[in-house]
Amino acid sequence: MVRSTETSATSESVPEEQTTGCYVYGVVPAEIEVDAEARGVGDPPTPVRSLQHGRIAALVSDVSLDRPLGTPHDLLAHEELLDAAAAEVPVLPLRFGAVITDDEAVVEEFLRPNHDEFVAALEELEGRAQYVVKGRYVEDAVFTEILEENPEAARLRDEIRDLPEDATRNERIQLGEMIHEAIAAKREADTAELIEQVDELSVLSVVRQPSHEQDAVHVALLIETSRQAELEQVMEELGRRWADRITLRLLGPLAAYDFVMTRQGDEGWD
Repeated sequence: MVRSTETSATSESVPEEQTTGCYVYGVVPAEIEVDAEARGVGDPPTPVRSLQHGRIAALVSDVSLDRPLGTPHDLLAHEELLDAAAAEVPVLPLRFGAVITDDEAVVEEFLRPNHDEFVAALEELEGRAQYVVKGRYVEDAVFTEILEENPEAARLRDEIRDLPEDATRNERIQLGEMIHEAIAAKREADTAELIEQVDELSVLSVVRQPSHEQDAVHVALLIETSRQAELEQVMEELGRRWADRITLRLLGPLAAYDFVMTRQGDEGWD
């Protein structure tokens, strides 16, 4: 995976008497031109600009320290800025919430010490971006599928179907565990099929943990942006094949959040 350095400086490290800090979104090639209309985190949001050092630049904006970061708007602004940049140039994204004292500190404490590593990481990401495939089971369809494949679960369902919940609590728990295990097995199999289908296209892939019990697949892919149309075609074909049991979504191009290894201070790589 690509390596980049994540600053350990946050708003807590800014002097207490200071009311404004420099919010850092990520690192890009130095020649990037920032849209004059781009706005970042904060209320009100302030213009985004770039701070250059050598062959790299940090995307930053001023942020008030009078209120904590973390509103839905802040999170969305952070992601949207980085994803928009990733559609045009390689980007090394920082995790949400990195605030450094001022512009000079961004250059001297963040960009200058890590210049060569950032250059190497950006070169590795050149022409590539992250895409995320999310799929969720159609509840009735997967439930029917499980009962057809598991006679014991079907028998248990039939036994308790018309009985009071209080009288069948243990049986319902047992049935729930059967279904949970069956979905986990299906998720593993369907994820493996997805990865096989995109293997020729993807440079790297990362299987994300499910965010919902009905999640079928949740995979991040590092793809050459020139092959996006091919990826979309593969997803369309897979979507048709899975139409009755899984709803698929393809997100991207995105900043390569899942493919950038980070470090904090001198503690080593995560």
